Amino acid sequence: MSNDTDDLGDRLRRIGFRARKDALAAFLAHAHKSRVGPTETVEQLADLEERARAAVNLARRTRFACLGSFKTMDRFDWAHPETIDRSMIERLLELDFVEQGENVLLKGGSGLGKTMIAQNLANAALAAGFTVRFSTLAAALADLLNQESMPAFERRIRRYTRPDVLILDELGYLPCDSRAADILYNVISRRHEQRSTIITTNLAFKQWGNTFPGAACVVALVDRFAQHCHRLEITGESYRDKHRLDPDRPKPTTPKSRRKRA
Repeated sequence: MSNDTDDLGDRLRRIGFRARKDALAAFLAHAHKSRVGPTETVEQLADLEERARAAVNLARRTRFACLGSFKTMDRFDWAHPETIDRSMIERLLELDFVEQGENVLLKGGSGLGKTMIAQNLANAALAAGFTVRFSTLAAALADLLNQESMPAFERRIRRYTRPDVLILDELGYLPCDSRAADILYNVISRRHEQRSTIITTNLAFKQWGNTFPGAACVVALVDRFAQHCHRLEITGESYRDKHRLDPDRPKPTTPKSRRKRA
């Protein structure tokens, strides 16, 4: 029976089943021993394949998202910021804004958790079956500016216009020229009222012109992005600054019992 099970598992893999070979073998062995009916066997096999396809799809979308490592929201220190709208964040994590193609602005100083919140929103969207792309604004613009022809640019810009959720991190941390502003406007315009964009920044909308000096499209850019936008402002001291060790503070001594032996 084992060889027959292995052969059938191989045949299922050859015709396109995504479930792992060992999972198929275990299922077929279980179905044989439990003597379930043909309809129930097919239903269970379909369930196994659906779970396998969902796992493969999630892994592919996660690779494309480029989220990197991040802390989950259960580790967020809600008591640290001076002001933060926790209820808004919890509502955003329900992802209605993605369904509606609405945007999110996360504004605040450095070290207040803007990027962490954006990554958690992106991760929730991935788990719900949406496509996601995360990038710093500087990296995304550099990527698009490096395209040497219009066809190459059009192919590459789809990386930023097609995902259900696009996160552009750190607007305002590096100055950009007018060409970069035009590209960002292009991305936001193509996504307008269709797909959600999340931007983290330390600047109010009226200060975006400081990042794109001389760019004629800044007003139109802000207008498009802000039209359907949830705005969250976080204020307070940088978490990293608050927890940075004071070099003048005496370092705690390590108990002898915990010191490594030479």
